[in-house]
Amino acid sequence: MSSTGSTQERLYQDLARALLDELASGKYPVGARLPAERELAVRYNVSRPTVREAIIALEVQGLVEVRVGSGAYVVRLPGGDDMPGFNVTAFELTEARLLVEGETAALAATQITDEEIAELEELLRAIARENLDPAGSDKADHSFHVAIARATRNNAMIEIVERLWNQRYTSPEASLLHEKARTANIKPVVDEHTAVLEALKRHDPSAARAAMRAHLSAVLESLLFATEERAVAEARRAVQAKRDRYARATA
Repeated sequence: MSSTGSTQERLYQDLARALLDELASGKYPVGARLPAERELAVRYNVSRPTVREAIIALEVQGLVEVRVGSGAYVVRLPGGDDMPGFNVTAFELTEARLLVEGETAALAATQITDEEIAELEELLRAIARENLDPAGSDKADHSFHVAIARATRNNAMIEIVERLWNQRYTSPEASLLHEKARTANIKPVVDEHTAVLEALKRHDPSAARAAMRAHLSAVLESLLFATEERAVAEARRAVQAKRDRYARATA
């Protein structure tokens, strides 16, 4: 399984199918631990983030259970109709948000009113309150980003941002990984949102774009951290590669 070429972004699907075939063949019985992340990455010549996405796809199907600090264990063998659904993953979704919401923030900076800034300030305080609640939701975070989209006065942008956030809840893969992140105590960072708000207050499109991209790049990194065991350095390299790709795409 090569990690080069135009199929780079969907390699996790190939890996998930390969692992499903191994489960179906009886190679790993119920209760067995799958090979370690590092071993699977070497065996299939893919990155460890790719391995994590493949495991999440199987976990959504109820075939494996990931135990923090221990690994992935088989809880059910696949039947003839089992096949991972391959919905939008949390990584793909955050990549899309980085591109779209960066430009949304830039446009909002040219249109935003004092009343909308006051609304964002209140939502920022709500994010801080939610972070103090162990059972808190991301409702204020969601509202903060949608409020910025509304400030663009562009209905298409508003609809796109809303749709991206809805996919966070409706895609099983994305929902599962965000749940894992919350369990790992990874919550919206108030300072990152404050940087976006300050740029909007100055009506500075470039600064607003940069602040939003920095925020969502940090979200990507936190999602990688939430699913890794001993791969902090590799996760950071993967995130940097994504940042470099966006820089080339928007140059």
